[in-house]
Amino acid sequence: MSHDHDEHVDNSLLAKAKRTFPLVPISRGLSRASRKAASAAHKLQFQVEWGADNPEYFDHFIDQHWQWSANRQSFPWERGVYSSLALQATRCGSRLPKVLELCCGDGFNTYHFYSAQAESITSIDFDPSAIATAKKNCSYSNIRYLLGDIRTDIPEGFYDNVIWDAAIEHFTETEIKALMGTIKSRLAEGGILSGYTIIEPDDGGKHLHQHEYEFHDKSDLVRFLEPWFKNVQVLETVHPQRRNLYFWASDGPLPMDRGIALTAVTE
Repeated sequence: MSHDHDEHVDNSLLAKAKRTFPLVPISRGLSRASRKAASAAHKLQFQVEWGADNPEYFDHFIDQHWQWSANRQSFPWERGVYSSLALQATRCGSRLPKVLELCCGDGFNTYHFYSAQAESITSIDFDPSAIATAKKNCSYSNIRYLLGDIRTDIPEGFYDNVIWDAAIEHFTETEIKALMGTIKSRLAEGGILSGYTIIEPDDGGKHLHQHEYEFHDKSDLVRFLEPWFKNVQVLETVHPQRRNLYFWASDGPLPMDRGIALTAVTE
């Protein structure tokens, strides 16, 4: 008996069962109940972890299972989407890019946004707990998680993409300038640096006590990129409690100039 025949029989039995029993509302009810349970569990996790003495990294399953629905804010996913544009831009036909991810945190974006679009990803973070969490929850065959401080331990080699998400603000101005030089030396010809950071609050304070330097505006971020790259683009998105900055930098064309987008101008 062929596999196609077995599948046809299974589908026929399922169709008959759905006509006989209320399987669809039952399955939807179970899914709804599981979502509510997951939401409550992740809300509790957030309150425990971030109510006081917050950790160095954020568990983005909290966003997936609770905060996105609770707050109706899409910014947790912006990071993965905008850096994915850079990965799309550096692929060459069927050849996928080789990626270096700095300060990967829990590995959520590494797995969910980047792993299917990369030949290989080397992801580094200095926090042992973050690396352990990433290996436990977000592993895949083309991802290599490394424990290390990017100020001294950035892996050797050349990469088509370097991703620096939600971490540049954890370094001083002097450290950022030094790291830009190291990052540039790791990029292959035409490679793209992409990432995300946050604009300082209006009162001039900081969003987190671990942040060393929060940027004033788009131009403030650009001044760290322009000395190293011929082409720089910074995008700002505004949300009720934060203003985000997304950046792309390269000596070659930027993502939207590499054929992944078509601009039409009509008179």
